[in-house]
Amino acid sequence: MTDGANHMKAYYHLPGLFEFYQLYSVFLPLFREHREYFYDWCDIGSVYGAPAGCLWDGGRAGFGEEKAENAAALMREYGVSARLTFSNSLLREAHLSDPACNALCALFEKNSPVPSGVILSSDLLLGYLQKKYPGLYFVSSTTKVLTRFEQLEAELNRPEFRFVVPDFRLNRAYDRLQTLQDAQKRKVEFLCNECCWFSCPDRKACYENVSRKNLGEACPDHVCASPDAGRGYRFSDAMKNPGFIGIREIQDVYLPAGFSHFKIEGRSLGSAVVLEFLLYYMTKPEYQLKVREEVYLDSSLDLF
Repeated sequence: MTDGANHMKAYYHLPGLFEFYQLYSVFLPLFREHREYFYDWCDIGSVYGAPAGCLWDGGRAGFGEEKAENAAALMREYGVSARLTFSNSLLREAHLSDPACNALCALFEKNSPVPSGVILSSDLLLGYLQKKYPGLYFVSSTTKVLTRFEQLEAELNRPEFRFVVPDFRLNRAYDRLQTLQDAQKRKVEFLCNECCWFSCPDRKACYENVSRKNLGEACPDHVCASPDAGRGYRFSDAMKNPGFIGIREIQDVYLPAGFSHFKIEGRSLGSAVVLEFLLYYMTKPEYQLKVREEVYLDSSLDLF
């Protein structure tokens, strides 16, 4: 990768706006009041998610139970951008009038001072939201499964997107990534901790299955062909994935090359696992136990 500004900051986009509200209600005060616990080269770019049963949701079946007003208020209090995960790829015109999803857009569009965004896959939904909620910004979802570099470049050149999340299998395409213009680099948001089989041929079909279920369609579960499908998500396995991006790569490779946005997946996982992500990616080693204890000892949290 080419040399660049070493003073750049990494911005993490964290999972669980609705799903892990209780965790963030403890973590965000810690992050603000004890900034010395955390790496000075990183910050929080956004927290993303969707409520349970959300028609426009995609990628993962949402189970977030927190009230939208509470999630919005927490992000507003700590000056963090909220992102609605509306990455259902199979939406039709009739779905655009869904009252619950429209109400969420209306609420978060007004959640100043930091703008809120929408992560999406459907161009139909994009066009609708651009007209109806112009105060929102838009993120091209990794559920589009952009595995060819030419696809990524074309998506980065679309002015309607502030960020683009490529398929994790492009994470190490260093020779091609370094050819991007600075404006393009600023829009790339790498998915760091994917545990999915690197050779999976069915990733798009897997996402579409979730989209169908969120639309209420009767369909069988997608059968994962991964040799390790039965193990479920394990951070230790994700760290061995060829597409994994760790903190050393962020500091030594991606930031100097002009890339500063990194997405942490985990909406469908438990709070305890998401806490491990926050510890690994953001917390200095000498303070990790202290942060873990602060979170674990909060009696309002159901961590597992």
